Amino acid sequence: MKYFIAIMLVWSLCSTKRALADHQQILVAIDHAPPYSALDDKGNAKGLILDILNYIKHHSDEDIAVKAVPCPFSRCIRMLAQGEVDVMGGLVRTVDREQQMTFVTPPYMALSSSYVFYGHQHSQISVQRYEDLIGKRIAIMRGAAFFPRFDQDTRLDKVEVPSERVAVDLVLKGRVDLVIAVEDTADLAMNVLAQPAHQLKKMDYRHTQVIYGHMAMSRSFAQSQVGQAFSEHMRKMAKNKVLDKLVAPYQLPAIPPQLLSEEAGSTQTRTF
Repeated sequence: MKYFIAIMLVWSLCSTKRALADHQQILVAIDHAPPYSALDDKGNAKGLILDILNYIKHHSDEDIAVKAVPCPFSRCIRMLAQGEVDVMGGLVRTVDREQQMTFVTPPYMALSSSYVFYGHQHSQISVQRYEDLIGKRIAIMRGAAFFPRFDQDTRLDKVEVPSERVAVDLVLKGRVDLVIAVEDTADLAMNVLAQPAHQLKKMDYRHTQVIYGHMAMSRSFAQSQVGQAFSEHMRKMAKNKVLDKLVAPYQLPAIPPQLLSEEAGSTQTRTF
């Protein structure tokens, strides 16, 4: 019996060391989505999710590196689902995504904003109500989630593109009729991307809701000791208002008190 216990103890210690060794660095998927994440011409990354992870790293006992992995949005999502990266930030929580990844609660982004549609300034297109979207070619970022009615509507002609920049460019070139975007961040993003927002016009129809952006982890990383430790740090940072200070430079509001429970933000209500 003592021999068996000794074997189990050694096995447990080895498993713990393997778990830590498997995560000597955290691979963070980063797409170019100003103002919340950005990549320069050399592939150097910066953004809110990196700020959060680096804060946790420097204020915990975890001796681990945080490494950005630049990728287009849809590839970032796919890599996270397949466990090729460990973490991605700013994701809307949906039923489909919950089957592929683990969401950390509470969300660190809570935007009381609207999904709006932009067309070319000189187009004759008018969208007064949701049904007016039918028959229009609408650019959407591949892999993104918006609001359920729009996401699930097979009547709409949605043109998938790799990035927001491409989506806006297609509208400006007249190759699609509309692009969907989050109103609170669209103008700022276009300014950062050096795109001529003045050449676009905003349609009257909008869908307003609270948009929650979460940190999401690959399933394997979420089950690791490091992943669980980082999730717990996130919850503590939310409760002691540290997250509020980290999101403030990105012009994001403080986390609403009602979200400071593990169950809050569990359904869809980068933002994408």
